[in-house]
Amino acid sequence: MVERGGLENRYSAYVESRVRIPLSPHSYFNNFMDSIMFDSKTYTQRRSLLKQQVGSGIILFPGNKESAMNYPANTYRFRQDSNFLYFFGLDYPDLTAVIDVDNNRDLLFGNDFSVDDIVWMGPQKSIRDKALDSGINESFPNSYLNRFIKNAKKQKRKIHYLPVYRGENAIELSELLETDIKKINNRASVKLIESVIEQRSIKSPGEITEIESALEISYQMQTAAMKLTQPGMIERDVAGVIEGIACALGKGLSFPVIFSVHGETLHNHHHENLMHDGDIVVNDSGAESFLHYASDITRTFPVNGRFTTKQKDIYQIVLDAQLNSIHSVKPGIRFKEIHLIAAKTIFEGLKNLGLAKGDTDEAVKAGAHALFFPHGLGHMLGLDVHDMEGLGEDFVGYSKKIKRSKQFGLSYLRLAKELKSGYVFTVEPGIYFIPELISLWKSKKKFVDFINYDKLDDFKNFGGIRIEDDILVTETSHRTLGRAIPKTIEEIEQACQ
Repeated sequence: MVERGGLENRYSAYVESRVRIPLSPHSYFNNFMDSIMFDSKTYTQRRSLLKQQVGSGIILFPGNKESAMNYPANTYRFRQDSNFLYFFGLDYPDLTAVIDVDNNRDLLFGNDFSVDDIVWMGPQKSIRDKALDSGINESFPNSYLNRFIKNAKKQKRKIHYLPVYRGENAIELSELLETDIKKINNRASVKLIESVIEQRSIKSPGEITEIESALEISYQMQTAAMKLTQPGMIERDVAGVIEGIACALGKGLSFPVIFSVHGETLHNHHHENLMHDGDIVVNDSGAESFLHYASDITRTFPVNGRFTTKQKDIYQIVLDAQLNSIHSVKPGIRFKEIHLIAAKTIFEGLKNLGLAKGDTDEAVKAGAHALFFPHGLGHMLGLDVHDMEGLGEDFVGYSKKIKRSKQFGLSYLRLAKELKSGYVFTVEPGIYFIPELISLWKSKKKFVDFINYDKLDDFKNFGGIRIEDDILVTETSHRTLGRAIPKTIEEIEQACQ
């Protein structure tokens, strides 16, 4: 058991040894209230390309608003809509932007702050200055937006908008467009969705820099967790430190921390388990850069700093699956093929341990591997940790040629289509021993030709192992982004000391 003083000493030693994270090379702050942005030309060029892709009509971009936690004045940390950030860069609430494709106009709608607002919020830029920061010359109060949209509707102009994911935005959009709120997302513009995905999928050098800035924070989050974790600690002792690092060095977490000795639960946000000698813990976490670009890294390591033989056996299979998958990344290959490479590596490795049997290709074709690997290999990464998923997962990860499988496990694959240079995505295979799933399949005698159920009794309390990195498709191959985080068995054990 580690004493509380021991935890404090380990944390203090970590803080004293920590290397300050370098910010990515942008002119971030003019003053503490300024939005953090790329150069205005970046947003002008992005909007210009979008106009060409959409062709005609009006494109409506509602920005996000403040959201109350438990009463109106106590709000969650503001997070701007990612599509608004991509095309306008303005990280402020209560803004709406319009792109008039036919007349080549960009407009920003928002209200200037009153003195009463400034008392609480400090000095604020005017709407005009915010617009100019984004390369927009026309700005208006919010009250003008309704008039503009009504005029466009009278002219029977096409109004394009993206699906919304927040209730308050859906209400406002339905009132603005005089559309039934239940139908608002069904009437989102497919042309706009496809155009935005096509553009956002290819990451520019500046975006790669931002992702690697977030990954540098992930390096600190992951290595700190390895150094701090000991038997006798509660998961939140470490999960809290991980979140603190993300908040101290960037814009906070890119998603809620998954840090658990019950790694067999894929998205386990419960942090109240006591960590015992002999446990392994999954740390799936990520940070946002100052421009809100995400990182997403998973490492699995022993609580006491040393893997058991059984843990080493399973860990090495997962590592082999990840390395084989990454090695296969190149432009033109379908990500579904890479997923199947991981699945076959996992099944073959489990056969060598006596947990599986039969022909590997046939087993994977039938879906028997999904007992151990029940999720997709990865997802797109960018301004969203599951990049652009709010626009529709099938739009992002699939195409007219490549449709989603209905097979258990494979149906969860978020990215399946052909890879292009500039894509950034995760590669995150895993092996999990889920007691309920094992019992269900065994009771149904499912895949008995491929699975040795009797051998699985010794693994029902094993948990799970996942290893994840963020990968860029280059012109001819690939690159693993960010500083190398300990990943081999030897590196992990050394980092835990």
